[in-house]
Amino acid sequence: MTKNNSRNMVFIIISTYLALQIFSDIGSLKILKLFSFSIDGGTFLYPFTFTLRDLIHRLTNKRTSQLIIFQSVILNLFMALFFFIIGILPSDLDVGEQSEFSYVLSPVWRLVIASSIAELLSELLDTEIYSMWVKKYKEKLLWGRVLFSNSLALILDSIVFCFIAFYGELPNSVLLSVIFSNILIKEIITVISIPSIYLIKTNKLN
Repeated sequence: MTKNNSRNMVFIIISTYLALQIFSDIGSLKILKLFSFSIDGGTFLYPFTFTLRDLIHRLTNKRTSQLIIFQSVILNLFMALFFFIIGILPSDLDVGEQSEFSYVLSPVWRLVIASSIAELLSELLDTEIYSMWVKKYKEKLLWGRVLFSNSLALILDSIVFCFIAFYGELPNSVLLSVIFSNILIKEIITVISIPSIYLIKTNKLN
């Protein structure tokens, strides 16, 4: 991969990573019922961000990956604040009350905080595990970088998010069911995303 192509790929992957983070947070506003499990809509996109973070790390370095993680958290907090402000501003009654906006997009701050903390901790953990794997195995076992780092990070993410967001609001049995279903689906999506690590033909060890 040439230097220009590598730079272009970095831009594409970073923008996709940030977009999926935002889409996942919006999707999380709807709780789905699948196979008797309660699952937030963002669960189907969010696991891909961990593999995209791995690709960013592979094309750049550990420091860049960490900066992108912090940028993502800041953008998601800004999005929640923006939706909150728009929601409380008066509507143009000539158009209508437009109350649907507030019903759907006005943030639940406990969920916003839970999501931000879980994302920050889990993605930083993913970065550390990935970095250790690269130092130990170099260019061997590329699939292991994704599977091992993502799996541990996603478990942490699910536990931290669910406990901060729902502890005390849901019966413990339901809370554990939500955690289990989130981990299961995220791990399945992680396995699906593994081949993408082989799309990148360059690597910088850090």
